[in-house]
Amino acid sequence: MASTSARKRDIDEGDELANVEFETSEGVEVVPTFDKMGLREDLLRGIYSYGFEKPSAIQQRAIKEIIKGRDIIAQAQSGTGKTATFSIGVLQSLDTTVRDTQALVLSPTRELATQIQKVILALGDYMNVQCHACIGGTNIGEDIRKLDYGQHVVSGTPGRVYDMIRRRNLRTRSIKMLVLDEADEMLTKGFKEQLYDIYRYLPPGAQVVLLSATLPHDVLEMTAKFMTDPVRVLVKRDELTLEGIKQFFVAVEREEWKFDTLCDLYDTLTITQAVIFCNTRRKVDWLADKLREANFTVCSLHSDMEQKERDEIMKQFRAGESRVLISTDVWARGLDVPQVSLVINYDLPNNRELYIHRIGRSGRYGRKGVAINFVKSDDIRILRDIEQYYSTQIDEMPMNVSELI
Repeated sequence: MASTSARKRDIDEGDELANVEFETSEGVEVVPTFDKMGLREDLLRGIYSYGFEKPSAIQQRAIKEIIKGRDIIAQAQSGTGKTATFSIGVLQSLDTTVRDTQALVLSPTRELATQIQKVILALGDYMNVQCHACIGGTNIGEDIRKLDYGQHVVSGTPGRVYDMIRRRNLRTRSIKMLVLDEADEMLTKGFKEQLYDIYRYLPPGAQVVLLSATLPHDVLEMTAKFMTDPVRVLVKRDELTLEGIKQFFVAVEREEWKFDTLCDLYDTLTITQAVIFCNTRRKVDWLADKLREANFTVCSLHSDMEQKERDEIMKQFRAGESRVLISTDVWARGLDVPQVSLVINYDLPNNRELYIHRIGRSGRYGRKGVAINFVKSDDIRILRDIEQYYSTQIDEMPMNVSELI
């Protein structure tokens, strides 16, 4: 295994997204069941009542390492059970007899931070755990009240978390674990400075757990700065969630034809629930308006919307009140609505890493799903690149697609 610095030099410096595939560190044991992980009884109860039966590949490898207190870099895609991996590690490490914040989880989007909070509360249901989502776009007074009450775990976005630390409402003296979820995304979104600022407030020797779908330069640089001899756990792409998902493309010669194609597919969309991805916020608004004008019922989501509105839309979609959601990539990471079994890429994603995040909305962790890609003639190259990158096959959409969902 070459050293990280030697490894970094091997990568073409110009390629920002150069992705370093680590090998899993030696000595990482594979623990086949939750019972054998040495977890506390009240946590095990929470895991089983949440519906988990057998740990996924990353859970079998990483939970035990987190519990040992080691710094960890886990590279695994969306839908492989990452959130539960670190949530179980966090919950196992808590002392719930004191009301201090002992773990801090940072993620790039507000929706993801809120979802992580929900998973931690659900898995920790029998532990009487306090977990607060500390995110931008919400009432600061409410944050202060919740933090003053005392929270064992805080799941948040870097901006608001740093603000609360600076105001001394989020006290960091008892924090023993920092989790960075979707670290690759956080760094490309320019949270780097805030992450360093937050890290400076943590007690020396706090454990750092970093999860990332891809490992670009900046993530590696960051790991060298504040991780001590990290254990690496890699769940390879071929062990991931594309296998349960049938992928198709529809050739559309011109952009205008996409809309008619979508209208033809609409009845198929509403059999279960569907997510339609566009690359820009303007396109999301335009498509939602145009579908509503044609008397189709849809909801839409992007980062320009007020947080309250985003929460309300997510609530309706989760409850199944709306069956079709149109979104930008703000929704592509880590959000799990079990009923979604169809994803449509109205626009192909701007980079190939996003493809698995998007279509991993359907068929998450072993569920079945269908992905349909709208492809203009100048998109063929991107589609072929995606196929090659994921060693997968994307066929032309058959007539009976509704039977496959």
